Amino acid sequence: MKLRFRIIIALSLAALFASCGFGFRTGPDYERPDEVVEFDAPDSFVQADGDTASVLPQIRWWEVFGDTTLNRLIDEAAENNLDIRKATASVAEMAAYSRKAFADRLPTVGLNGDWARQKLPDASTTQGGSVEGTTDSWNLSLGASYEWDLWGKWSRAHEAARADLAGSIEHRNTIIQSVISETATLYFQIEATERRIQISEDLIGNYARSVRTIEARYKRGLTSVLDLTQAQRSLANAESILPQYRQELGNLQYRLAVILGRYPESSPPREQPEDYYRRLSPVPAGLPSDLLESRPDVRAAEERLRALNARYGVAVGNLFPKITLTGNYGYTSRELEGLFRPDQILWNLFAGITQPIFNSQTLLTEKHAARARYEQGLTDYAKTVLGAFAEVERALLTRKEQLEKREYIIVFLEKARVTLTIAQSRYDRGLVEYITVLDAWAARFQAEDSLVLVDLAILTNRVTLHRALGGNWIEPDTTEKEDR
Repeated sequence: MKLRFRIIIALSLAALFASCGFGFRTGPDYERPDEVVEFDAPDSFVQADGDTASVLPQIRWWEVFGDTTLNRLIDEAAENNLDIRKATASVAEMAAYSRKAFADRLPTVGLNGDWARQKLPDASTTQGGSVEGTTDSWNLSLGASYEWDLWGKWSRAHEAARADLAGSIEHRNTIIQSVISETATLYFQIEATERRIQISEDLIGNYARSVRTIEARYKRGLTSVLDLTQAQRSLANAESILPQYRQELGNLQYRLAVILGRYPESSPPREQPEDYYRRLSPVPAGLPSDLLESRPDVRAAEERLRALNARYGVAVGNLFPKITLTGNYGYTSRELEGLFRPDQILWNLFAGITQPIFNSQTLLTEKHAARARYEQGLTDYAKTVLGAFAEVERALLTRKEQLEKREYIIVFLEKARVTLTIAQSRYDRGLVEYITVLDAWAARFQAEDSLVLVDLAILTNRVTLHRALGGNWIEPDTTEKEDR
């Protein structure tokens, strides 16, 4: 009896070793699908002119802006954002499924116990534990069952579950990058809106002083009523813009609060310094395209492809015979007191093989469907990579054009200030109509507002570029230069 029990244990151990990957596995092993990207990807991005640079990826890319307040807000968002919390819970779910997939490869062992009482037709014919025409039955056994993973089907299933887990981690990283990018973008938009409010209030103050001056001149008969109404019209128009900016500021603050996991609240605009424009470290010439490997969405797409490849192996394995091993070892008795006597031992051992025949067409269909899903995954992966290249090229092009636009706007602002000075001087001497002064004030306001907007575009574009590249870059052994 002990020898037979040892046979069951030996078979279970053999099944365990087989489940751990010693043996053949159906379906192709995963290979990175570099050939699926049919376009010729350059070594460096087209819009990053120059020879391919030697750079390394860096994770905390937002520190390039050198703003401690921004750094603090991003840390808060990473800790409290609800989308990140949900993604973290999803990772925990995938981790549980991965553990379950590994457990499916192992033998199942269970303890079974039961008691039954049966009434017999004739009590005089009962034996053992019969009482007034009834008999008891006590059973206690240890059972084991295992489907031998001879073809590696369960190994492929575990491989797919591990890829799902890795993909969920990269999906969470994608959400983290999105939250960080949106936090930085909203922060810069709030600052820009506060500057626009500041410029508008300054314009309103100047218009109000002009109205008071024109009123005094009008009362003394030194100017016409047309000049007065034109000044009052410009003041009213400037005042009508301010509520829109304040509303926009409040909405931006609400959006940022939600990202940070706070209750949505607004606050008055802060005073912004005149020298607010940040000179950022330059984007290296010849920025290498392999930085895209740092993008979590590209890595997530590849993990999905790995899982689909493994599930195709599972579908292939379902076409092969299933080999099952089952066994029981225990005791049975008519009396509880004699349950564990040596003569009450029972055991059985069973090995079976099942080959699907009638439903094989269904299994073949599932195999073809799994292969088709893998082909779809290849297309999705290629689309993700192509989209990543497009995002980076678009961000680099936008950066180049916005920097050039800023230079023109600075010239525009300088000329607008000079024009205003000249127009005011000529009006004071009675050489031009007051409408000329008002036009000069409007041009100056437009130039200052345009400068704020282009600065915002440059900052948010830098955020977009870092997100598109999956982080920041470090140039080893290079001297950092200023970039406008």
